[in-house]
Amino acid sequence: MILVDTSVWIEQLRRGSERLQSLLYDEQVLCHPFIIGELACGTLRNRQEILRLLSVLPQVLVADHEEVVHLVEGRHLYGRGLGWVDVHLLASSILTRCTLWTLDKRLRQVAAALKISM
Repeated sequence: MILVDTSVWIEQLRRGSERLQSLLYDEQVLCHPFIIGELACGTLRNRQEILRLLSVLPQVLVADHEEVVHLVEGRHLYGRGLGWVDVHLLASSILTRCTLWTLDKRLRQVAAALKISM
């Protein structure tokens, strides 16, 4: 299973992605409430439909505050250009035992180091 980051969804909405379409068809895509939230903060065509479709995807386990702080400290993720949502996605991917697909360079590098990158 694959947690698809906001950056990939934005690319899908702008240009389309055969790879993402295939993963969706094969029911391999997971979502996180923060990804839905990030997309909800933007301007979307077919806004309600997109948000509804994202909300019915299988969800990853959501890490709690202490788990995320522990990951930041334990893996020395501070000062690496990651945001709080990024680290939440990493933590949720680890908890769910799934891979993370992102187009964000820094997030992808850290995910690769944690062996959870697609």
